[in-house]
Parts: sequence; structure tokens; C-alpha cells
Amino acid sequence: MHTHTTRNVRFMTASAAVVALAAGMLVALAPAPAHAAAGATLPFTSVEAESATTTGTRIGPDHTQGTLASEASGRRAVRLSAGQRVEFTAPRAANAVNVAYSVPDGQSGTLNVYVNGRKLAKTLPVTSKYSYVDTPWIAGARTHHLYDNARLLLGQDVQAGDKVAVEATDVQVTVDVADFEQVAGAATRPAGAVSVTDRGADPTGRGDSTQAFRDAIAAAQGGVVWIPPGEYRLTSSLNGVQNVTIQGAGNWHSIVRASRFIDQPNSSGKVHLKDFAVIGEVTERVDSNPDNFVNGSLGPGSSVSGMWLQHLKVGLWLTGNNDNLVVENNRILDTTADGLNLNGNARGVRVRNNFLRNQGDDALAMWSLYAPDTDSSFENNTISQPNLANGIAIYGGTDIAVRNNIVMDTNALGSGIAISNQKFLDPFHPLAGTITVDGNTLVRTGAMNPNWNHPMGALRVDAYDSPIEAQIRITDTTITDSPYSAFEFVSGSGRGHAARNVTVDGATVRNTGTVVVQAEAPGAATFRNVTATGVGAAGLYNCPYPAGSGTFTLTDGGGNSGWNSTWSDCSTWPQPGQGNPDPDPTRNLAKGRPATATGSQDVYTPGRAVDGDANTYWESANQAFPQAFTVDLGSAQAVRRLVLKLPPAQAWQARTQTLSVQGSADGSAYSTVVASREYRFDPATGNTVTVNLPAGTNLRHLRLHVTANTGWPAAQFSEVEAYLS
Repeated sequence: MHTHTTRNVRFMTASAAVVALAAGMLVALAPAPAHAAAGATLPFTSVEAESATTTGTRIGPDHTQGTLASEASGRRAVRLSAGQRVEFTAPRAANAVNVAYSVPDGQSGTLNVYVNGRKLAKTLPVTSKYSYVDTPWIAGARTHHLYDNARLLLGQDVQAGDKVAVEATDVQVTVDVADFEQVAGAATRPAGAVSVTDRGADPTGRGDSTQAFRDAIAAAQGGVVWIPPGEYRLTSSLNGVQNVTIQGAGNWHSIVRASRFIDQPNSSGKVHLKDFAVIGEVTERVDSNPDNFVNGSLGPGSSVSGMWLQHLKVGLWLTGNNDNLVVENNRILDTTADGLNLNGNARGVRVRNNFLRNQGDDALAMWSLYAPDTDSSFENNTISQPNLANGIAIYGGTDIAVRNNIVMDTNALGSGIAISNQKFLDPFHPLAGTITVDGNTLVRTGAMNPNWNHPMGALRVDAYDSPIEAQIRITDTTITDSPYSAFEFVSGSGRGHAARNVTVDGATVRNTGTVVVQAEAPGAATFRNVTATGVGAAGLYNCPYPAGSGTFTLTDGGGNSGWNSTWSDCSTWPQPGQGNPDPDPTRNLAKGRPATATGSQDVYTPGRAVDGDANTYWESANQAFPQAFTVDLGSAQAVRRLVLKLPPAQAWQARTQTLSVQGSADGSAYSTVVASREYRFDPATGNTVTVNLPAGTNLRHLRLHVTANTGWPAAQFSEVEAYLS
């Protein structure tokens, strides 16, 4: 979920320097002693491309919003040019593989597949068709959803230790991770089931099978609709679905090609959807379109299990009566928005043992709109790479539980888990009763929020639109390699609502980039038995916003260790202390970094000059030279070249700006790197200027000091770019 308005919190300098992180095989981390294991029990084992043998180029780690490395599992991947390959060692017996990959926008191609050096006749198609999503109505969003997934039955068995390679052919491919699976043979038709093919469905996928599915559902009331192995094309959604089981031969065998499967506002219930795939053709996010596997209600006593859901807007967007619904053992991949959203009125719903990857919004969400979600839970799910929001988000609701989940690699505008009173719309039902957050593992979660211009923690408690009055119980949590903070308390609207009644009992925090507790709202929390190692800056950042809104009281309940220091200066943000990842030499070091200026004109703020868009720009206060523009690169960098831009449109007349380049290690003492001189910006040559910096330059804070502009009485830049070469 996203608000459609900018979050006005504060705009102070914040570092996005990050921790250099290790990555390898994707496995469940060891759980805390005497506690149930976190995450889903999965039928496949994933292997990271960067841990495999390759002739390509490893990229990452990176936490910059909207890059291939930052959206990748483990924040690393492997880039392949034509003829280059990644060779995986099979971790288990398998006869199928699914590969997460990215190709450049607008391109498609294939990957050759090899088993123990022998090239298979089958190839793996790759495409950008379902990637590179833009959502300009979401403040802070950039082009995202860079990856996609493609699967292949190998046609043979491989054993643990065998070599399986993928090779780029006619297009550059970035390979992220491969899932190895032993797919069972196709199941057989249940006795008495009504087959969709008996009603005229076409298993080749060429004909339209919509009416055949409708007829089979009508004929099978109280029984089973059988989807035999094959591919079936549906051109419109199903409705009036109730008191029926729709079952396939397995989600690798029975495949429905449809962007909308069930769309109905209500149902009498007892709908059971199981063991088939629904793969859509959703290439963009259009929030007014119900491009979902299920949109609306399945009715009470229903279930969804064993499904493969891919290339949809949302897997399940649930409204109306879904009492006691169970959603389990599913895979939800490559949705442009949420994986699943309980959109109010969910009672007794259990969402458990699912795998979600590459969601374009919250992977799992409860949003208590119109009526509260009550007594519902997300349990033992594995979530990887939500690229524009949270792994798990609870927006209001009563007596909600989030238990034993694993969330990995959130990218932008979100935390691993968010417990929030952000309402988006009315009537909204805030958090109430007891909210249980127990036994969860968060790996590389939390992200820089470009709207707030400061980071979001791995686990966030957010009194966004109203104070938190519910009892928030956070227990037995493991937080590993968060690039910023572990626990965050905030009022994301900037209105200073309090977050109260929070208990954090039992947590292991390893290698957090900045602080263990980031308290930016008034309120109170008790921490006990929280141990931390590898803390980047300090144990506690305690600076409620806005000034005068109140205090945040942290009570030491005993058993805490490794984080007893406090960040002392509320005018600055803690800097991640574990070092930057090695940057790509061709990457713009200034893109997305915190930017400040001596002044701004109207809406033309400093962040517009580092947003990657040459059509937006910063403009200083008018008639007030000299002016300065400063960008914090996060750590000292050997910058060798600057590229300064103005909007390329011909409406911008040629002009000359007089400026010098300054640098600083600490943001206070600046020295001149390049002396003041005139630079000509001309639309005929792209309105771009290159400034070469002398050898030996090493700076963290880059400043442009502007004293004149012949085209306008202010300093102006649409992009300030910094490069290592």
C-alpha cells in the first residue's frame, strides 16, 4: 500500500551508505533457541548466482533505489553478455529450474541451458515485458520491478552435485537466483470430477476456454472441477463461484493464462482453489483494474493452496466475507502490486507457508478499510525482494498476528515488517487489541525513503495518522544486516502521533548499519533480552519529531547488551558504520543521495538534481548569489568526473554559470577542488557540462559554489552526477 501524497516528515541530511553484505545459497537462518523455525517449508532450494561459477560479471552489493544489484536477492547478481554463463551446482535432486533474471528494457531473448556440459534442446525465454514498472502517482517511486522469473522442466533428473548452467545468447541477461525443484508427475482426475475439457476447454491454449470453465463450475456444485494438464486461455473473469473445488494436476502441469481469474463481491463460500498455475499478462500497474487472481470474496470456509501465481497486479485482493479463509503453500511471483491484501473485514484468515518474490508493493498486507481485520495472521511465509514497499504490512486491525516469517531484501519505501496506523482512506480502523509479532527473521530489510529523506528500519512501528493505542508485542526477532536501523518508531505523517504500549522481548540484531532503535516519535517501549553485535553507529537514536511533540521513553527491562550508546546530535543522522559496497565504476555516485542547498525556489528542491531525471531541476533562491548545492555521497569517494545538466528541452536557452567545486570529508570544513570558472550550458549540445577533477581527489561531501548565471538570477541544475572515472 502507498499513500498518494508526499510524506512530509523532515528533510535533513541522511546517509545512504550501506553495509557490505555476504550472499550465497538462500536458506533459512537458524532460529532462536526453543522457538519454531521461521519461513515457509519450500519444495525447492535456491542458489544465488553470485555464489556460482561464472564467466560473467558479478555486480553489487548495493542499496541504491532502482538498481539491478539493489533489487537482487542478497543485493548481488551476475551480468552476462552473449556467450557468458553461470554454472550452478545443483543442491538437491531436481528435474526443474526457475531462474530470476533481468534483461534491458525493451529487449527479449533466450538462455541456453546445459546439464553437466550437455546443451539441452530446450531454451529458457527471457523478456523485459513484465519488468520496468513506473508508478508516478506514488511519491518517491522510481522505475522498479526490474526482475522477472522464468521456469523450465529440464526433461531429465539431475542429482545433487550435478552442474546446471545458463548461457546468454542474443541479449544481455542479469541472473539473480536459480530455484531447483523435483516436480512430481501430474496428478490424476479425482473420481466424479467435472473436467473443463469435457465442457469444451482447449488444453493447447489457442482457443478461449472461459465459457467451458463457467459451465464446469455450474455443473460441479458441491464437487470438483478438474483442470487436466495443459494450458488454458481465459479472456474474462469468473464470478458466481461458490461451493466448489477447482483443482489442477499440479502447478507445473495445469496452467491457466489469465490476468483475472475470479472477480466477485460476495460468495456463499466453500470455494477451494488448488494445484494449478494462473499466469497473467499484466505489464503495468493500473490500480483501477482488477487484474488479480482473486478480486473480492471467496466466502467463508474457503481455501487457496498449491497455486503458482505470476504476472498479475495482485495475487489476492480480498474484500467482503472471507471468514476462516486459509491461503497456504502457494508461490506468488512478479506481481506489479501486492502479493495478498486483506482489505478489511477479514475474520479468522490464515495466510501461511507461502513463498513470495518480486512484489511491486507490500508482499503481504492487511488494510482495515471499512471494517477491521480481526483475529487473522501471517505465519511461516518466506518473502523476498518486495521492490516498492514492505515485506509484511499491518495497517490497522484488531488482534492480528505476524509469526515466524522470513523477509529479505526490501528495496524502497518500506521495512521488513510495518505495524502502522496509516489509513490511506476512510473509514479506517486503527490498530486495537493485541498485535503479536513473534519469531520473525528479517534479512537486509529497511530502506532509504526518498520522501522522508531518511531511512526506514527493518521493523517499523508507525503512528502515521493516529496514536498507537493497541498492545504491540514483538518477541523472538532476528534482524540481520539491516542497512540502517533494526527497530523504528515513527509518526510517518510528521504530525508527532505517539507510539505507545510496545514491548520488544527477545531479539538478536547482527550488523545493523546505523542504530538498534530509531525513535522519531513520542511514545514508550520496553526492551528486554535484546542483544546486538556489529552496530554501525550507536545503540539508540532518540529524537522525536517534530520538536516539542513529546518524548520517547525506552525502558530497559533487563538482559539487553551491545547497544547501550546513544546518538547525541539530533540535527544529523547516524551514518552506517560498516562501510560502503564497492561501487560500479560506471555508476552515478550522486544519484538518490541526500542533497541540500543554501536555498530553493518554490518546489524546485535539491533532491530534484539527484533523482535521475534530467527534466526536473533544482533552482536556488533568486537574486541571492552566491548559492551552494551539496550532495552527501555517503563515504569518501575518489571522484574524477562530474556531469552537470540542465533540462534538455529547447525551451531552456543557452546560459553560462560560474561555479567552483568544493569537497569535504566531514561536511563542515570544505576545500576548493576546482577553481571558479565559467561553464556553458547549451541545448544544442544536450545542456550538459563535464567537469574533470584532479587526480588524488577524495571527498564525501561534494559542493558546487555558484556565483553567476547569465540565463536566470539563480543557480540551476537538473542533474549533478559524480563518477569514479
